[in-house]
Amino acid sequence: MYTPTFNISPEILNLVYEIAALLERINIIREKVLSPRLRKENRIKTIHSSLWIEANSLTLQQVTDIVNGKRVVAPEKDIQEVKNAITAYDELLACNPYNADDLLKQHGLLMQNLVKEAGRFRSGDVCVFAGNTPIHVAPPARLVPEHIHNLLEWTKNANLPQIIKSCIFHYEFEFIHPFADGNGRMGRMWQTLLLYQENSVFAWLPVETIVAHRQEEYYRAIRRSTHHNNSGIFTFFMLTALKDAISEFKEEKKEEIEKSDAGVNAGVKFSKTELKIIDLMRKNNTISQTEISKKMKLNESTIYRNIEKLKNLNIITRTVADKNGFWTVNLKE
Repeated sequence: MYTPTFNISPEILNLVYEIAALLERINIIREKVLSPRLRKENRIKTIHSSLWIEANSLTLQQVTDIVNGKRVVAPEKDIQEVKNAITAYDELLACNPYNADDLLKQHGLLMQNLVKEAGRFRSGDVCVFAGNTPIHVAPPARLVPEHIHNLLEWTKNANLPQIIKSCIFHYEFEFIHPFADGNGRMGRMWQTLLLYQENSVFAWLPVETIVAHRQEEYYRAIRRSTHHNNSGIFTFFMLTALKDAISEFKEEKKEEIEKSDAGVNAGVKFSKTELKIIDLMRKNNTISQTEISKKMKLNESTIYRNIEKLKNLNIITRTVADKNGFWTVNLKE
């Protein structure tokens, strides 16, 4: 049985909590800010960045022109890669992320007219080189279908946050190296699909742009995970990239978020008890209801009712983790 080896560090858990808090703010205004135009722009950035990592020569403007049906003068292979990526991403969200047939179908779309084995697992064995130095010997071709099946089953059933599983999947996919070509593109695309199962915002965030800017770190994280037999190293890198992509998006949409906050909080009057609860949560976002009850010298049922009211008004939100959760106060000070 192909089972990933990884270590979930406190730093990884902290990143998961931080990402969850950032997503809470974006979720409030998701439908307002993720317009068709913005989704299209971010999808173009994703395609351009993913192909740029794989040495495609086209500029962002040239990719935009191809998406818009305009003629572009460039190497035929590079143009074909863009056209294939457009088709593959258009079909992506309808795929089952745990189905090997869907995985093969997407590879067929992504690599059509580029490689002979498009849509099929590799038939030959692979050794990855850095210059003349071998840095990774992939599992034998005869074991690839079984490894991919087991990896998909593990990803579907493992008792871990989806965002962590998506990162581990990404690394393990690159380690198996299931295709003759296009493994990097497929790994990043499939992680997007896995993240989409958790939160639809991930389908439209240009995470690939962050990865492209940190290309050396990306490959270094893969190599270090392989050397240490620990995909947690790569997971930490990818979570950092995801957090930065969400933070950049949130900063770009800061005005819309503030308007949303103003609309949520307009005309709402808070009791002294509610204001004290909010203040305690601002000072300590991991404080429990029992601790609040003790500090305020009120019974827990009273605290519970007030907290529920604040949650219903979206003044506070609670992010729950396996061991620890935390509060986010959505009311401006």
